[in-house]
Amino acid sequence: MMIIRFLKNWILPIAMMIGVLSYLIYDAIGFPTEIRSIASDCATIGQPLLLFTMLFFTFCKIDITHLRFCKWHFYLMAFQIVSFILLLILAKWYHGAESMALIEGLALCIICPTATSASVITRKLGGNAERLITYTILINLCIAILIPLCVPILHAEEGISFLTAFITILGKVFPLLLLPLLCAYIIRSFFPKLHALCTRYPDISFYLWAIALTVAVSLTTKAVVHSNVPLWVQIGLGTGSLIACLLQFYIGRRIGKPYGDVIAGGQSLGQKNTVLAIWIGITFFTPVSAMAAGFYSIWHNLVNSYQLYQQRKKEGAL
Repeated sequence: MMIIRFLKNWILPIAMMIGVLSYLIYDAIGFPTEIRSIASDCATIGQPLLLFTMLFFTFCKIDITHLRFCKWHFYLMAFQIVSFILLLILAKWYHGAESMALIEGLALCIICPTATSASVITRKLGGNAERLITYTILINLCIAILIPLCVPILHAEEGISFLTAFITILGKVFPLLLLPLLCAYIIRSFFPKLHALCTRYPDISFYLWAIALTVAVSLTTKAVVHSNVPLWVQIGLGTGSLIACLLQFYIGRRIGKPYGDVIAGGQSLGQKNTVLAIWIGITFFTPVSAMAAGFYSIWHNLVNSYQLYQQRKKEGAL
């Protein structure tokens, strides 16, 4: 039990450390090209499969009929969409690789959807988890359309029309974000025994998330190791993600406050599915921009640790 508790408490740094070390060791060994190609294909295919499975088990716990929209959901969504589009316009204006990586990294930190584990933290902090879950579904639906619309404009490929690029990217994003929700709904509605089996192990999403994070960090490490991006850009990505993290927790709490959802608002906007953001960065944007999401995963977990400490202190559990 002590080992399990230790792993749960320190799973973030452990997963990130394993991700970094595993790629550095793999790169240092110098495997043949054929093996490297197979490993790259496995990582490319395995990461979205892990994300799909993680989201599926999370959505299996949700009864969609109990979810309700609030005004602050649309205020948060408007903030994310408008900020993301403005940053992409800025990135389109700056043609330098370093400037684009910085701006795209910040854009990823803004548009990234709410983490599937945010409901657990929200409940522990005394917030309304159902309203947070509603926003998680809403922002995932939004991003499934927004990313395919925006990426072809920023990274237009010669000889490929906007419609072709949109359909191609939609084909990658839609199954990952929306299909898990649809599958979970079908199983809950028509296969109750299978649904009971899927919800029997509540921590399975947690362990899948740890594995997905390890793979994502490995891919980010690969992008950094084989990148010619200067150190100041990497520092800029870390600093920018920190500012984005603190700002979004603050804005989310302020927007949610008039509706009695300070905690749910803050977690909805501040706690991100950074594994998904890393995948989006590596797949659709300048790969090094995914570093910002890697840094963000550190910052939002530090914020959550502080909030949980304050909550335990308030409850006299320390």
